[in-house]
Amino acid sequence: MKKKRIGLALSLVLAAGTLLGGCGQGDKAGEKKDNFTVAMVTDVGGIDDKSFNQSAWEGLKKFGEDNNMKKGRDGYDYLQSQSDADYATNLNKLVRSDFDLIYGIGFLMTDAVTKIAEQKPKNHFAIVDSVVKKPNVASITFKEHEGSFLVGVVAGLTTKTNKIGFVGGMEIPLIEKFESGFRAGVKAVNPKATVEVQYAGAFDQADKGKAIASSMYASGIDVIYHAAGATGNGVFSEAKDLKTKDPNREIWVIGVDKDQAPEGVVKVGGKTYNVTLTSMVKRVDVAVYDVAKKTKEGQFPGGKVLEYGLPENGVGIAPTQDNIKPEVLKAVNEWKQKIIDGKVKVPTTRDEYKQFEASLK
Repeated sequence: MKKKRIGLALSLVLAAGTLLGGCGQGDKAGEKKDNFTVAMVTDVGGIDDKSFNQSAWEGLKKFGEDNNMKKGRDGYDYLQSQSDADYATNLNKLVRSDFDLIYGIGFLMTDAVTKIAEQKPKNHFAIVDSVVKKPNVASITFKEHEGSFLVGVVAGLTTKTNKIGFVGGMEIPLIEKFESGFRAGVKAVNPKATVEVQYAGAFDQADKGKAIASSMYASGIDVIYHAAGATGNGVFSEAKDLKTKDPNREIWVIGVDKDQAPEGVVKVGGKTYNVTLTSMVKRVDVAVYDVAKKTKEGQFPGGKVLEYGLPENGVGIAPTQDNIKPEVLKAVNEWKQKIIDGKVKVPTTRDEYKQFEASLK
């Protein structure tokens, strides 16, 4: 009888311990964070590429600051990728850190975002410059061709030699949108101008950008538009070197993704010049902020493709316009309105550009 009582008491103690332990674990597992967290993974261009990775981080940082969030695991953060192999690894790190929204910045991350989104269907992801057709991924795209058309208008009305250059990063459909829109803008206002197109084959090799620019400027080209990420830094480097040698020479660079006026500053003999004519601003910061805001408010646009163009202030020419003549700015605004009103359809491919060019004759 005594043994039975002891056994019963022991069983009750063990049962109670198990029940309490289970409750504690359940509370922890079901615990909801009271703070929203968001982070991003850069592509190989890096956080200081002076292009779309940097712009994305600026948007995320502003969102964090506006919502009293701190940089780090409990607020907003980023991981930088040194190579393609880092993409999936970095995305997984952020998943394990329990971020509510995770961005993959750049089309180069398409495969990695697709893979991790499939593996982690309950997590929320967003990708910039690509489309991933998954219910837990928001795809952020831009009408780069529209903004590129406007800087094409600037180039076409500014060139003195009627020779203009375009330097692309990788020869892919995304950059073809930049090229096609730009060429259309040039031709729309200056039928006599020619646009030489070259691709570097990379977004992170400034030396290749510099070599291409050197060849172009030597051939008489006086305006180069780059859509090449950090490779484009080499275009600026070459233009500044040439301006330093001959301050009277009129050569220009058109920047991309963000206002790249600071990249064009040259100081010669006590005078300051700037070789940045303008920039095609792609407001990655606006889009990143917008999607983070929607997600924080419980309206994550999973499975949707969000496209930011001229009407959404997603693309356009940079606010720094010191080197653009007033009559050129006037023309830019006129063409911008035509595009918004649907009177001009800007080409997105080379085939569409050929049709556009034919329509001008």
